Amino acid sequence: MTGDALIDLERITKTYGQGTAAFQALKGVDLSIAQGEFAAIMGASGSGKSTMMNILGCLDRPTKGSYLLDGIDVSHLGRDARADIRNAKIGFVFQGFNLLSRTSALENVELPMMYDRQHRVTGRKLRQQAMEALTIVGLGKRFDHHPNQLSGGQQQRVAIARALVNQPTLLLADEPTGNLDSRTSIEIMGFFSG
Repeated sequence: MTGDALIDLERITKTYGQGTAAFQALKGVDLSIAQGEFAAIMGASGSGKSTMMNILGCLDRPTKGSYLLDGIDVSHLGRDARADIRNAKIGFVFQGFNLLSRTSALENVELPMMYDRQHRVTGRKLRQQAMEALTIVGLGKRFDHHPNQLSGGQQQRVAIARALVNQPTLLLADEPTGNLDSRTSIEIMGFFSG
């Protein structure tokens, strides 16, 4: 393991089921990703990409192996501890946006801060931080619009603002431009590198 890596996986294995019904989705994966580095997980359908993303995002635990995220061993943490790590250190951008349809863009972006059990951001600061994130992605003037009032590219920008609002250490994106046209895809990828 390298001490300066943001992500450090050592011999990660994930097995689903038991006995003769056991299926090994990941087998002995080693991976190290430094702070500021971009990495892509690629492979054929069924090759373990989603399983790997779930482990990297602390949504699931490996069956065996070690996972250090920003120097913290998250391999064997319980559900609540993983939720705290996700909220404090990880931003997610999904292909399907996953916005709440009955809430405004601003309220969608505020959600990660509202679920923070440490209450690091509250009150006016919460709203201000969400507005700043929307402004960064070019939607400061559409903060009060609901998802059905926004184009696909604008919805993805709201999802990116939501992922960035807690200033995460790690940003995970699952095919973030898969539903978008080429021009919008280029703009969206610019937010990740900027």
